[in-house]
Formats: sequence, structure tokens, C-alpha cells
Amino acid sequence: MFTRLLIANRGEIACRVIRTCRRLGILTVAVYSEADTNARHVREADEAVCIGPAKASQSYLNAAAVIQAAREREVQAIHPGYGFLSERLELVEACEAAGIVFVGPHKRAMAAMGSKIESKRIARRAGVPCVPGYDGDDQSIERLSEEAIRIGFPLLIKASAGGGGKGMRRVEQLEDLKDQLSMAQAEAFAAFGDDKVLLERFIVRPRHVEVQLLGDRHGGLVHLFERECSIQRSYQKLIEEAPAHRLDASVKARLFSAALTLGKQIAYDSAGTVEFVLDADRNDEPYFLEMNTRLQVEHPVTEITTGLDLVEWQIRVAAGEPLAFTQADLHQRGWAIEARVNAESPEDRFAPSFGPVRDYEALASEGVRIDSGIDGASEVTPHYDSMVAKVIGHGATREVARLRLLDGLRKLRIEGLQTTQAMLQDILQTPAFHEVLTTNFLPAIWPNGWKDTSGALAMARRIACAEWLHAHLEPAHTPMQALVGWRVTAAAGGTGRCRVLATDHTGEHELVLQLDAQGATSVFNEEAWHLRRTAPGLWRTPENRSFHCTVEGHAVRIWSDGWSSTVHVTPAVARPAKSVSTHSSDDVVRADMPGVLSQILVGVGQWVQTGEPVAVLEAMKLFHTLYAPRDGEVKALPVAIGDTVAKGAALIEFNPLP
Repeated sequence: MFTRLLIANRGEIACRVIRTCRRLGILTVAVYSEADTNARHVREADEAVCIGPAKASQSYLNAAAVIQAAREREVQAIHPGYGFLSERLELVEACEAAGIVFVGPHKRAMAAMGSKIESKRIARRAGVPCVPGYDGDDQSIERLSEEAIRIGFPLLIKASAGGGGKGMRRVEQLEDLKDQLSMAQAEAFAAFGDDKVLLERFIVRPRHVEVQLLGDRHGGLVHLFERECSIQRSYQKLIEEAPAHRLDASVKARLFSAALTLGKQIAYDSAGTVEFVLDADRNDEPYFLEMNTRLQVEHPVTEITTGLDLVEWQIRVAAGEPLAFTQADLHQRGWAIEARVNAESPEDRFAPSFGPVRDYEALASEGVRIDSGIDGASEVTPHYDSMVAKVIGHGATREVARLRLLDGLRKLRIEGLQTTQAMLQDILQTPAFHEVLTTNFLPAIWPNGWKDTSGALAMARRIACAEWLHAHLEPAHTPMQALVGWRVTAAAGGTGRCRVLATDHTGEHELVLQLDAQGATSVFNEEAWHLRRTAPGLWRTPENRSFHCTVEGHAVRIWSDGWSSTVHVTPAVARPAKSVSTHSSDDVVRADMPGVLSQILVGVGQWVQTGEPVAVLEAMKLFHTLYAPRDGEVKALPVAIGDTVAKGAALIEFNPLP
């Protein structure tokens, strides 16, 4: 067994690997970028080495820097985690050259499965069914157009070199192919350094089910059953579970057989996942999708239902140990459901949310596991993926697992950021969650996008204003000052009214606020809301929902049952000059979310037409295209490519209309 191991990753997965290594008595070395100097994984590892600037290509994707850190700290093995270099041959080859063990499969398997195109060719030769499509070497627009017509519309463009929805585009008609192809290739190249794509028939009601494989270097290979990952947004998984919901045993048997056949074909010798798309309109007919030659984000649901630590077995296999069990020894027990918590605002087109984490609390409860890459000392930056935690509920049945997951999501407190926790709770509580799941789940339930209908934000504004007022009331220093609302002839009653402005991510709202003499009742806009302040910073609504507040200047951070927001409160008399709109006007294109300016598609003096793409923002590894608001001539480009910009920043200015 190894005694010292380097983790070539960050965030949640780095912390996860550290946890297993600590149990096995293995010292860990973390690597980090300049943006991650104070990251949780850096603080939890035994040692840490800075390997470059914030940009991933200069740090976490820099195999030479990783190897240099490994040599300096004299490690015996490197665990790649998932993402970044985990499926890059350059790291495997660099490990070989340095005499360091790569905790993953042999490079021939990685090379074969690392290309979606090559993997499908191998799968077909092994008799594993694949989705009809095109994966040829000719990547010309002419050939791709011909193949698109043959396959039919709608179809999917997919990056050959990666996954996670990056470099993936749905195309409805031939006229859209060129633009969608250009975006897919740019996204694929930025994420994976390879712009090669393939085309696939778009299955109207697909299910996403995958099989976990585990092999050793002595010819042993087993499957660890299936996981369902059908609930997704933009091809990124949100909810995963094991076993799969409402899946016939005969289909499962076909999936296991196909996955093992493919694994044996390439002599697979580590943890890996074979992913399938099932056609719900054709009795769940399965098609091979891809194989990920690494650990998956959703591996905890398999660990919980099989009792195995997949990170431990990755390390043991890499150290040369054979599997200590056979297929007959393995069984699924109970149910586990995982929800990925992202630093995003679902109501605002999933705009990324980043900044310092102001408070963090993950309360332990029965049947709940939380894997997180942040804590109260962390800061979430725009440079990397938006996932900050995973909450896993487990129990004897799916319903027990669901209820425990709900409880875990409600109790996980992340202040200072917008997160997806409220939306995840709604997903788990909608009746459709109990039916057959498909990747159409979200648009079918919320065709116009998810909105929080609990009224939490409106209530949070009222409570934030009330707490802010309490925090800014002068303490009583004399008996006369303590007589709030008192006069010689009679009690005056309330403290009087004040008009305040509450600003949150939806905009500015004016509220009228009145507290009674004890500060227990708040009146807003002539409507009484009997809100109880049970302690400083703690409020309870008439529906018995609790809100926790923290005041910092004019900012009030507020949290309740996994829901969080920040409200900025100012007296109306101190209203500042109206700020510039954060949306594009006729004369300016503004960033509609925080991010990094990835591309500028126009030049000064260029004439553009309404709706023409003019810039591309990158935020948390996804790309967002901005369009010209009108016909006109570009006057100025005030921001340079590569700059980090705030929401509302002016990116392109147009000459005024005559």
C-alpha cells in the first residue's frame, strides 16, 4: 500500500479522497491554484503545493506542474479525481515517465474510451448497441451536414473528448447546424483541448442509466449494479439514485451484460462507468452512450447500496491488489438518492453565484451523507465548476431515502451564495418524481423555468428589513431613552414607521416598516405580518417557518430550510442615484451574469445586425452567448478577453443612433 499520495484535483472530490486516505493511513498532498489558496482541500490535506494561476489550463490542467509537485513531495501515486486531468493520457504518460503510479486504468483503456467516437466503434465490434449517428473522421461542415440530413432532426452534436454537457448542442433543423456546430466546437476545445464532434439521433424520451464497473490488474472484473441519472439540466446531472427507479429486471440484466462485455474487451482495471441512454418509448431499449474511465460524481449512491468504498478500491487496485470479492458476493441493499448542490440561481437562468461563504453548517442526521468541498472559510470563484456539495439520503426504501434527502437539503446551511437547494427540494416533492424518469423531467414540470413559489423571498425581504432596523436601533443608555413610544399623557404605541428599500437578485423593492414597542410585530405596506423575533437574528413566520439573519452593514444574509439569499437594506431617504441597468440597452451590451469574457465576436467600427452574436461569457465552465440589441456600429470594447466581469459590466458600446 502507498504511504504518500498526491491528489490532482480540487474541491469536493479532493476532500473525498483525503477522507479515505486518512482512514487508510496514507499521507496526502494537495495541489492548488492561486485562486484556491485558502480552499478547504488545501487545509485538509497533510501538505499542499501551489501549481499555478487561477486559469485551469495553467494549473489543474497543467500535467507538468502536477508531476513537478509530485516529485518535490516524493509521492508514490497520483489520484486524478474526476474532471481536469482524470481522463487525459498526458498525465498517465507523465506518471509513467516519472515512476509514479496513476490511480486509474491502464492507458490503452483510457485512450480507447476517452474518445466518444472510438469508444462507439469498439462497442459496436463487441456487439453493444449504439445510438444511430455519425462518428467519422471527416469533420467538414459539408460532411456533417450530409450526415445530419441522413440521421434526421432533431439531433445532438456532442464533443468527442468529454462529457458533462460541455460541447453538446441540440439542433432542430439544418439551418441551425452551422451556428450550433461552431458553438459546440468552441466549447469542446475550451473544455477539453479537442474540437472533434460526433452526431447522434435525438431520442425524444430518453432515460440516462449507467453501470459501475470495478476491475483489477489480475483479470478480475465485476459490475456494482446500476444508477439512474435522468434528472438533468443542460445535460448536467442534478439527481442520481441507486437502484434505478421503475426499471425492469430484464433491462438491468442487459445493461450489466453489455457493460461487462465492453469492460472485458478493453481489459478494464479500475473504477469506471458505462453509460447508457434508454428509449422510454421503446420499452427502455438501451443504447451505449460512453464510458467514463474515472470515478463519477455520483459514486456515493453505489457505495452506500453496496457497502464498498470505491476510492479505497481504486487505490488498492492501483497498488496491485486483487479484488477481494466476486460478482456472487455483491448485492444491492436499500436505496440511495444524491442531489448535487450548485452555487447557482435557478430563478435567474441558473446564473452562477460566487464570493465568500459567510456561514456553513452541515448537520449530521440519520441516513444523510454530505460530501462537500467548502466550509465557512471558503470562497467560490468563477474559474471552476459550480458544484459545492452533494447531499445523499439513504434508507431501506426509495421513500425513506427521499425523505432523508429532503431533510438533509433543508438542514445544509450555505450563506453568502445563491444555491439550488430550494429547487432540488421541489424536484423531490413533485408527483412526477414517483413516475418513470426521463431527461425531459425539468422542462415537462417547469416549461418556463423553475420559480420559487413558497413565498420565501418576499418574506425574506420583510424579515431582512425588520432585522436590519433592529440592528441599527440605538441601544438605550438612560431610563428616558428606554421608554420607547412613551409620553406623559398616554402610550404612543408603535415606534413609528419608516420607508426602506430592499434590494435582492430580483431588483429593488420599497417597503413600509413598523415595529411595535417590543419589536415583535412588523407591518409592511399596510398589511400586518405578525413575525416573531425569537432571538437576535432569528425570526418565525405565522406559518411557523424559521429564518436566520446576519446583518453586515446594509447587507442582510438570510437562510431558511436550505434556501438562502442576501437582501441589501437602505432607508428610502438615503436612496442613491439610480444605478445603470444590468441589462443590455440599445447602446450597450452588458454582461447578464458574472463571468470571464471568453470571446469578442466583433471589432470597433464593425456594423452588426440585431440578434447577431457579439460576445461569449464563460461562467463556471459553461458558455453564454450575448447578442446585439439593434443594428449599429460598434463604438468601443471596454473589456479585454480573459477579464473577469461583474453582472451588468459594459462589454460592447455602440455609436448612438442618428
